[in-house]
Amino acid sequence: MVTQSDGNPLEKGHDAEANLQSIEVDESKPAAPPSGLWGNLRYYGHKVVVAGRVELQGISPIPVKERTVTKTLNIFTLWWSMSCNILPITFGMLGPSYGLSLRDSCLVILFFTLLSTILPAYLCTLGPKLGMRQMIQARYSWGRYIISLPVLLNLATMTGFSVIIVITGGQCLSAVANGHLSISVGIVIMSILTLIISFCGFTTLHMYERFAWIPAVIAIIVAVGCGGKYLHLQTPPADPATPQGVLSFAMIVASYMIPWACLASDFTTYLVPSTPSWKIFTYSYTGLALPTILLMCLGAAIQGAIPSVPAWSEAYNETLVGGVLQAMLAPARGFGRFLVVILSFTLLGNLAATSYSITLNFQMLAPVLFKVPRYLFAIILAAILIPVSIKAAADFFDSLENFVGLIGYWSSAFLGVVMVDHFWDKKGDCSRYDLDAWNDASQLPWGVAALTAAVASFALVIPSMDQVWWQGPIAKTTGDLGFEFAFVVSGLLYVPLRMVEKKVSGR
Repeated sequence: MVTQSDGNPLEKGHDAEANLQSIEVDESKPAAPPSGLWGNLRYYGHKVVVAGRVELQGISPIPVKERTVTKTLNIFTLWWSMSCNILPITFGMLGPSYGLSLRDSCLVILFFTLLSTILPAYLCTLGPKLGMRQMIQARYSWGRYIISLPVLLNLATMTGFSVIIVITGGQCLSAVANGHLSISVGIVIMSILTLIISFCGFTTLHMYERFAWIPAVIAIIVAVGCGGKYLHLQTPPADPATPQGVLSFAMIVASYMIPWACLASDFTTYLVPSTPSWKIFTYSYTGLALPTILLMCLGAAIQGAIPSVPAWSEAYNETLVGGVLQAMLAPARGFGRFLVVILSFTLLGNLAATSYSITLNFQMLAPVLFKVPRYLFAIILAAILIPVSIKAAADFFDSLENFVGLIGYWSSAFLGVVMVDHFWDKKGDCSRYDLDAWNDASQLPWGVAALTAAVASFALVIPSMDQVWWQGPIAKTTGDLGFEFAFVVSGLLYVPLRMVEKKVSGR
C-alpha cells in the first residue's frame, strides 16, 4: 500500500516546490533508473518503499479525497499507547525532588495535566478539517519563513524527548541483563526499532499503536503488584510544600503535556473531514490525560519509597529508572526480567509517534529539505539519537530537568499566538483558512507580529523562571510562572501587533 498525492499539484494552485513532493507511481510499467548517484538512490529507495506500507506523503496538505480514515478510535489508542509507558513514571519521579509529598505531587499532577491536555486535544480536531500538519497550520499566523524558527525549536524539543525515551529504554535493557548489556547498547537497540516504525509512516504507526498498549498495561500492573507493598513506605519531605516547589513541579508536568500540541494534528490529517470534533477531542483528551496522571503518580510514589527500600535504592543508584523497575519485579524472577524488557519496549509507542513528527518537521525547516523524502529523515534521526543519547545518559536526571525546564516556555509562547490567531482572527472557523496559500509566502502573513509577540513575552517570562541555572526575581517569591506568562502574554500582544501587520502588509 502506498500513500501519495493524487494528480498534479500545479493544477491545484500549489507551487513548483510542492510538485516535488508528489511521486507518481505506475507499478505496472517500471521506469528505468535515472543516471547519477542521487538519481539511483531515489529510484531504488522508492522501489523499496513501494514494496511495503511506507507513507510517501510529506508535508503537503492531504487532499479531501485522501482523508478517508473512519476509525476514530485509532486516535484514542494512539495517544493511550504514547502515554502508557514508563516515560510518565520517569517525570513523576521528579516530584519529591521539589520537596513535595506523595499527596502534593499527585495533586499537582492531576490539576496541571487536566489543564494542559486541553491544547493538544483541541488542535487534534483541526487535522481532519484542514488536512494540514500542525506546523503547516501555524504558517497562517507565523508566516512562510519565520515559522522555521518554531520548527527548529520543535525539532529540538521532540529530539530531546526522544533522547530521554531511548535512555530510559536502554537503562531497562541494561538492568534486566545484570550489567552484561551496557546502557549504550540498549540505546542502539531502541533507536533501531524506532527507525523501523517511523520509516514506514502513518499507516504502520497507527497499526502498531492499536495494540502496543496491551503488554504495557499488563507489565505495569504486574510491577505494581510485585512491588506495591513497599509504596506506602514514603519518606516525608523535610519541610512543608512551598509555592515555589508546587509551581516548579507544575512546570515539569505542563512541559510534558504542552509540546504535544505542536504536533497534535499530524496524527489526525487522514481522518474523514466530517468526523465529529467532540469525538476527536474526547478520545485525544482521555487517551493523553488518563494514563499520564496514573503513571506520573506512580512515579512519585516510587521515588518517595526508594530511600526506605534498600534493594530499590541500590538498583536506582546503578541504572536509575530501569534498575528500580527491575527491583520491583524481582519477586517474579525470570518472568519479571521478561516484563522489564516489555516495559522498555512500551516506550516505542511514544518514540515512534514522536519520530514520525520529527521526519515531517525536518521537511518544514527549509525549502530545500522539502525535496528529501520523509522516510529518509527517519534514518538521519536514528544517526543523531544514538550518539546524543549515549552522551546524555551519563547525567540522566540532570539532563532531564535542564531539558524540560526550557521546552515549556517557548512552546507556550508559540501556542499562545496560534490559539489567539485561530479564535480571534479566524473566528474559530476552519473555512477562513485559504488552503491554497499554505506554501505561498505572498499570501501568508509576514509572521513578524507572531515572532514579536512571542519574543516580547519573555520580558515577563525570564523574571518568572525558576531553574537550576537561573532564578528570576518573581520566581523567588512565587515559584516558576514562566509557561503561564508565556502563553497569556504572547496571546495578548499578538492582537495589536497583528492589526498593525495587516495594515502595513495588506494581508
